[in-house]
Amino acid sequence: MGSIKVIALARIHRTIRVAVSAGAIMAVLPASAETLESALARAYGANPALNAQRASVRATDENVARAKSGYRPRINATADAGALFEEFESPARPVLGGVNPNSTTVTRTAPRGVGVQVDQTLFNGFQTSNSVRQAESSVMSARETLRNNEQNTLFNAVTAYMNVLRDTAILNLQRNNVEVIDEQLRQTRDRFEVGEVTRTDVAQAESRLALARSQASLAEANLRTSIATYRQVIGVEPRQLAPGRPVDRLLPRTLEAALQIGLKEHPAIHAALHGVDVAELQVRITEGELAPQLGLTGTFARRYDSQIPGDERTAASVVARLTVPIYQGGDVHARTRQDKETVGQRRLEADSVRDQVRAAVISSWGQLEAARAQIIAAQAQVDASETALNGVREEARVGQRTTLDVLNAQQELLNARVNLITAQRDRVVASYAVVQSTGRLSSRSIGLNVEQYSPKLHYDQVKDLWFGLTTPEGK
Repeated sequence: MGSIKVIALARIHRTIRVAVSAGAIMAVLPASAETLESALARAYGANPALNAQRASVRATDENVARAKSGYRPRINATADAGALFEEFESPARPVLGGVNPNSTTVTRTAPRGVGVQVDQTLFNGFQTSNSVRQAESSVMSARETLRNNEQNTLFNAVTAYMNVLRDTAILNLQRNNVEVIDEQLRQTRDRFEVGEVTRTDVAQAESRLALARSQASLAEANLRTSIATYRQVIGVEPRQLAPGRPVDRLLPRTLEAALQIGLKEHPAIHAALHGVDVAELQVRITEGELAPQLGLTGTFARRYDSQIPGDERTAASVVARLTVPIYQGGDVHARTRQDKETVGQRRLEADSVRDQVRAAVISSWGQLEAARAQIIAAQAQVDASETALNGVREEARVGQRTTLDVLNAQQELLNARVNLITAQRDRVVASYAVVQSTGRLSSRSIGLNVEQYSPKLHYDQVKDLWFGLTTPEGK
C-alpha cells in the first residue's frame, strides 16, 4: 500500500514540475500556439474600445476644418416665382364737355427672380485664428488620449493573457490534488480495514478530499472568468497559450529614471497640458466678441415682371459693414470670467494627472520588486515543502506521523506551487505595468507585428477640405 501512495505522489510532483518549469506557467506547447505578442497584436487591431477612441480622434480632426471655415466666404443663392393679379378701377369724373365714365385696368404678371449673396468676414477680433489654434490643440489632446488608451488596452491584454495562464495552471494543480487525495483516501480505508489506522484518519482524508474538490471548483470558476475577460479584451477565445515573459529590456534601471521618464513622456500628462491650451484659447475667442466686427457683403439680383409684364431689372451691390459692440448686457464679460476659471481648473487637473503618474510609477515599481522577491521566496518554499513532504511520508510509513500530517504537508506543497505560479504571473504583469506607468507601452516599443495606426494620416486628409460629404474611408 505504501508503494501505491508513493506512485501517486510522484505523479502529482511530475505534473507540478511540468507546469512551472523554466519560469513558465504552462507546459511546452506546439509551434502554432498563441504567444503574448500575437495576442497583443490582436488586441491592438480589433479591440472595440481602442477602435472607438480612434474614431473619436477622427471626429475631432474635423474641428480644424470647421474652424478654418471662418476664413472662407458664405455664398447663398435665392430664387422665387409667383403670379400677380391687379385690377384698378378709376371712378367717373367730370371733364370738359362731359363726364369721363368709369374705367377698369387689369394687370397680370408673373414676378420672378434669382439672386446671389456673398458674405465674407474680414475681421472678427481674431476669433477665427484662435478657433483654428484651439481645434489643433484639441486634436493633439485627442491623440495623446488615444496613446494612453492604447497603453491601457495593451496592458489589459497582458493581464488577461497571464490570468488565463495562471488560472489554467492552478486548475491543473487542483485537479491533480483531488486525484492524489482520492488515492490517499482509498489507501486510508484499506489500512483501516486491517486495523492500521482509526476511523478518525479516514474522516480526515474524506474532509480533505471535500476541500480539494471545492478548491478545484473555485479554480475552474476563476478560469472561466479569466477566459471571458480574455475574449472581451483580445477578441478571440484563448487556445494553446505560450508562456509569457517580462519586458525587462524596456524597464528603466532605477526608480528615479522611471519617474523622470513618466513625468516627461506620459500621454495622460501631455493630454492634460493640451487641455490647458484649449481652455486658454477659449478665453481669447470669447474676448474677441468684444472687438469690432468688419465684414463685406456682395449681392447680385435679376428680376422679371417686377412691375409691368415683360420688364427686367438687374441689381448688384458691394457693402462693407463695421459693427462695434458697445454693451451686451454683461453676457460676454461673464463668459470670459467663466472661461478664465476653467483655465485654472485645467491647470489643477494637469497637476493632479502628474501626481497620478508619479504614484503609478512608484506603485508599479514596488510591485515589480515584490514580485521578483516573491518568486525567490516561493521557489524556496516549494523546495522546502517537497523535502518536508518526503520526510513526513517516510515517517508515516514507520508510524511516527499520522495521516493528517501527510495531508497537511501535501497541502503546504500545493499552496507553495500555487504561490510560485502566482508570483511568476505577477512578475510578468508588473514589468508591463512599469512600462505603462512611464508612458512607453506601445505597439512600436514592444515590436508588435501590426500595421501601425497613424492619426496624422486622416488629419492631413481633412484639415483643409472646402467641401465633400464623404469621409476618407468612403462612408
